[in-house]
Amino acid sequence: MLYLLDADVLIRADRTFYPPGNFPTFWDWLAHMGNLGNVKIPREQYEEITTGTGPLVDWLKREDVKRSLLLNEEAMPALVADVTANGYGPLDETGLEKVGKDPFLIAYAYANRADRTVVTLEVSAPRRQGANRKIPDVCNGLGVPCCDLFQLITVLDFRTDWRR
Repeated sequence: MLYLLDADVLIRADRTFYPPGNFPTFWDWLAHMGNLGNVKIPREQYEEITTGTGPLVDWLKREDVKRSLLLNEEAMPALVADVTANGYGPLDETGLEKVGKDPFLIAYAYANRADRTVVTLEVSAPRRQGANRKIPDVCNGLGVPCCDLFQLITVLDFRTDWRR
């Protein structure tokens, strides 16, 4: 199974759950999981983060980390359009801006639903419609597996002594 990371997973892990200064082991493990082909971040989500500044951006821009985590694929425009139309419904320009790069993330998983899972920290809100829909709800409607960071670290068995 390939787990595709939403930008919010890395941003919130950096700021809230696993600050690199306190949990460098988590970040080493994540890069290792990328090297094994278990975890990747699509280019669109990678660019969302790396347009900023800070320790997370510096870490992601390291050549070894970029090589390990960046998904080496291009999004298929037809799948992105399909995810947008069938996952969010008709969107005007403002709606497209609001959903941002989320349809790309979902489209990468949608292309191979049997072997890919979207990882996000967005919380399901099934009553929301259009551009206000959340990633877990769009994934659910399209038959795309979705989990959160904590489910990911359970499935991939993150431990602070993982190197042993």
